[in-house]
Amino acid sequence: MGTELARRGADTSPPLWSARALLRAPEIVAAIHAGNVAAGADVLTANSFRLHARNLEREPAGVLFDGGKERSARELVRRAVSLAREAARAAGATVRVAGSLAPLEDCYRPDLVPDEDALAREHREMAGALAGAGCDLILVETMNTVRELLAATKAALATGLPVVASMVTDGEGRLLSGESLREAARALLSLSPAPAAIGVNCVPARAIGGDLARLRAMAPAFPLCVYANTGRALDEAAGLFTDPVTPEEYARLAGGWLAGGRIALLGSCCGTTAAHTAALRVLLDGQGK
Repeated sequence: MGTELARRGADTSPPLWSARALLRAPEIVAAIHAGNVAAGADVLTANSFRLHARNLEREPAGVLFDGGKERSARELVRRAVSLAREAARAAGATVRVAGSLAPLEDCYRPDLVPDEDALAREHREMAGALAGAGCDLILVETMNTVRELLAATKAALATGLPVVASMVTDGEGRLLSGESLREAARALLSLSPAPAAIGVNCVPARAIGGDLARLRAMAPAFPLCVYANTGRALDEAAGLFTDPVTPEEYARLAGGWLAGGRIALLGSCCGTTAAHTAALRVLLDGQGK
């Protein structure tokens, strides 16, 4: 969502990044969702990645005004979920909507992760807002430390909704904090109830397979999720990334991920487009999934 918004000309400057489009370009958000529904997506992720209240509070005065009213984080969460839901309904498709529960700070900066009290309080607020907005599941994603991964997952599980918990790694068995993937998996699997699936996301497509295989070995018989990116952005507006991968190659790589078994959620992350979704749809249909 975020990189595609930038490619289509939306303002994605920090601190709101992709969430700014909920105020200034909701029609582009809706169009991106519609494109992925048409491409065959079974799940749409609501554009809530940057909607933690702390990010809204960092915006200059007046930025959050829309229709003559200042919008709260909870209102924008409802808008994010609604845009995804409406795109699915407009196409007459039965598509689930996942609420994105992201790191409180920069997903690539584990050194910025707040203290335990802030993690528990703010993730609880966002998880509650996502559940209240009517999403079907919560996607805890791009977590770079074990402690925030656990705080967010616990908050999401407390809503009673299905939860998928995903981490961003270095591609070599470590979260960006340097903590081991094994430690993270063990912590997630110790929760009661446990998440519906655990996985890895926002790692280059050619590099993510190793950590997916490690996770599979660490969590025998447990459902997994995987959705890779096309590397770090060089110029989002121009669609330039460090590790570009065509839809066709992405689908070939995904075929390898599926071959290992137990993939419950398969998708694509930063730098990908609806064409990558369509390639995955062809792959899954070919396997009768």
